[in-house]
Amino acid sequence: MSENKVPVMAHMLAEGKVPDILFWVGCAGSFDQRAQKVTVAFIKILNNLGINYAVLGTEEACTGDPARRAGNEFVFQMLAQQNIATLNGYGIRKIVTTCPHCFNIIKNEYPALGGKYEVVHHSQLLQSLIDEGRLKIKGGAFKGKKVTYHDSCYLGRANDVYEAPRDVIRALDADLVEMRSCGKRGMCCGAGGAQVFKEEERGKLRVNTKRTQQALEVDPDYLAVACPYCNMMLSDGVKEVENTKVKVIDLAELVAQANEL
Repeated sequence: MSENKVPVMAHMLAEGKVPDILFWVGCAGSFDQRAQKVTVAFIKILNNLGINYAVLGTEEACTGDPARRAGNEFVFQMLAQQNIATLNGYGIRKIVTTCPHCFNIIKNEYPALGGKYEVVHHSQLLQSLIDEGRLKIKGGAFKGKKVTYHDSCYLGRANDVYEAPRDVIRALDADLVEMRSCGKRGMCCGAGGAQVFKEEERGKLRVNTKRTQQALEVDPDYLAVACPYCNMMLSDGVKEVENTKVKVIDLAELVAQANEL
């Protein structure tokens, strides 16, 4: 399979094929230019390993997470039921997503509406592929580089996923350096709870700026993230503090770059 060719669920079904896993791309991964690069990197990894997966394509709608967090339960219910009908219609059992917000709501909130699936975050899938020996990461590309990891709220505190992203970074042969607020004591990037879609309240310092400052305290070469919202907020933070050294990068991009995909 071409490294950028993406199998679509409807086309696979027409050919009598069934994917082992559905890749839920998400709104950011579909429409945001920065997040699209993460989507491409993850697809290259899946294709390179010959993973049997598919996407919904134009049949995928927003999960409804921003609507529910902003208090619009009607819109959430409408979007969720539409997605569940599509997923159940295809008999989907397992879903992977690069967005912790999509991961959390499909995993924890869709079951109440009849959508029960095994849902994994891409950091967990990458970790399991490394542990199984299917994903072998070439050494050297990040050797001697300092990488700090920012815990996404919906991946960490909401779902207790802390080690999978760090295990992926360790597999790169990079130096993992932790911020003073990390793991269960990690700090929000400032985008959660639909905050990214509204004007900020008055204050002395933006949340994303403070979080970026904490990251820069450990003098990293890379600020690793596993969420499109965190990527956006911390990239803005790096620009605001005018730091030209550190690069904000998703786990999938780190793996793809290491393997020259």
